[in-house]
Amino acid sequence: MNKTTEQILRVVSGFTGKFEGAFNIREDGKCAGRQSSKNIKIESKEDGPGLVIHIKPNTKDEKVYIPACVTHGAVDDLVYNDFYVGENADVTIVAGCGVHTDDGHDARHNGIHRFFLEENAHVLYEEKHIATGKGGGLKRIDPVTDVNLKKGAVLEMDTIQLEGVDSSIRKTSGVLEEGAKLLVRERIMTDGEEKARTDFDVVLKGENSKVDLISRSVAKGNSYQEFNSKINGETKCKGHSECDAILVDNGSVSASPSLIASDIDAELIHEAAIGKIAGEQILKLQSLGLTKEEAEQKIISGFLK
Repeated sequence: MNKTTEQILRVVSGFTGKFEGAFNIREDGKCAGRQSSKNIKIESKEDGPGLVIHIKPNTKDEKVYIPACVTHGAVDDLVYNDFYVGENADVTIVAGCGVHTDDGHDARHNGIHRFFLEENAHVLYEEKHIATGKGGGLKRIDPVTDVNLKKGAVLEMDTIQLEGVDSSIRKTSGVLEEGAKLLVRERIMTDGEEKARTDFDVVLKGENSKVDLISRSVAKGNSYQEFNSKINGETKCKGHSECDAILVDNGSVSASPSLIASDIDAELIHEAAIGKIAGEQILKLQSLGLTKEEAEQKIISGFLK
């Protein structure tokens, strides 16, 4: 691994010099290190770039790391990763990504992840994105996530996009069977001329399935964000999406929810709130000795936690 990769790994995946357990490190479209464990097997895909990760049934309290790094311009990295999680497994997947360019060329990572969770499996999926470098090229990250949850399976997605990503399109789709749950917590920060779009499309197919989508975002400078969510309830189920955004400077945000209920017992809700930081909050923190800029930053940090 080069030094840029190590720096990115520290931010997106908590890297301290080594990973414990199963891991695969992707650097500029190639494997920079891999290790399977007794219960988690990582192999290269045979039909294209990417990984096949098999997690044995009843695997508990293990982590698998699959970070990806682009360390210079003129790299357009595309990877397909498939996760097969056995019955009753309970694991954490860390899939951070960073792009860096110090030249005039674009740098992009596009990770397409498919999840297949068997009955009563539980996965905590952590994904942190960052872009660094002073080059003139665009820094792009475009993740795609496709979720298939069997009876009683639960997928928790905790995703963060930090400043520096010039353009991102985040797509998440899923089909949930009986009693399955998809819980998504998204946090996005944009600044300057950056643009970010989020698209959710979830089908609640099984009885008593549930989805909870929560998005928190801050649009600073002249940046623009777009939030689109579609929840389709086909049976007795519960669906909730929420988009809360703070505008700073000339930032702008668009929120477009869509709820489709095709069963009398489908309970679907959407909430959205977009606005600036309340002046009273800033004044209160200024009275404690903070400058206006420090007060704004403290409020934003708390909002995105």
